[in-house]
Amino acid sequence: PIPRGQVTLAEILLGEGFYNLMVTDTLHQFRPFYDMHRGFHAFDFIRGQERDLFRPPSPASEKKMENTLIGGPSAAHSAEIMRQYWANTMDRQREEDWFSPQVFTKAAEYLEMAKESQPFFMFVDSYDPHEPWDPPEKYINLYSDGFDGPEPVTSSSGPSDWLTESQLKRMHARYSAEVTMSDHWLGHFLDKAQGLGILDNTMLILLSDHGHAFGEHGYAGKVAGALYPELTDTIFFIRHPGGKGAGTTSDHYASTHDVAPTILGSMGLQPHPQMGGQDLSVVLDGKEPGQRPHFTAGYHDHVWTRDEKYAMFSLYNGSDPHLFDLENDPKMDKNIASSNPDVVKKMFDEYIIKDAGGPLPHY
Repeated sequence: PIPRGQVTLAEILLGEGFYNLMVTDTLHQFRPFYDMHRGFHAFDFIRGQERDLFRPPSPASEKKMENTLIGGPSAAHSAEIMRQYWANTMDRQREEDWFSPQVFTKAAEYLEMAKESQPFFMFVDSYDPHEPWDPPEKYINLYSDGFDGPEPVTSSSGPSDWLTESQLKRMHARYSAEVTMSDHWLGHFLDKAQGLGILDNTMLILLSDHGHAFGEHGYAGKVAGALYPELTDTIFFIRHPGGKGAGTTSDHYASTHDVAPTILGSMGLQPHPQMGGQDLSVVLDGKEPGQRPHFTAGYHDHVWTRDEKYAMFSLYNGSDPHLFDLENDPKMDKNIASSNPDVVKKMFDEYIIKDAGGPLPHY
């Protein structure tokens, strides 16, 4: 939840005369007590994704469970999600009824409002291509010739040893298909923006919050104790309407908390003192943001950090460390923590604990 005293990007832009729009199907964005819609003039919450309590189960939706592969360390949780998900989606008839098509179609409609209400800020959050991975069959057929058995539409987020190689391959194909569907409908949204002339004067930022494992390092899904590149390395794409910085890349450590300072910085505005992060818009001018000699993050009860030489993750209290030499092992395949305890201690004490301001709680 956003605390009542926390200033948001939308509220800052509201004060600058922006018309703010929000479209999402992500359940966490529209839980009433999360207050994520604060500062927006109009918002559309598309219901039914994942375990949104949208529709009650029916005999038909329960039958879908018979062809759904459930197992692994979080089998009960996965079954709960899928039972609700199938109940929510039983009335789909056309591709437009799937979630990412709904999100980007509604966002394209909102662009009509934005065109007449400039300057504007639009936040579009598509839960896809997150699991469950169940796009229309035409997308799955691009990556898989067929499959015999219950469909692996969810990973159970944990060790992947409960899955056969063919099941993992099918799961990855379904994920690829979901990505392709999402990409197609993102293209629909961008085509609309281009047709309205909006991209001529509007900055576009695309990013993702995390990746997925499909057997790499022995895991499937999003696992707190497996913070490898397939999970942590994601896109952060900026398109400037004037073409500034086109085609360039940066190795700067960037993350989602840099979005607000970047948007504000591009307009010559200062972020609120409560906001962390850096203004990345300087990259568009061929410069680099202020130096970040290291970066820290956390997921559930695990913490992660890296610098130019090493990456490390461990439990919140520093136990069970995993250390990797990024220069010689960029995919993080060989844990060298036991032979480098001094490096582990330095990264935990001087990076994680120092950045956190003290010992981390167990949650």
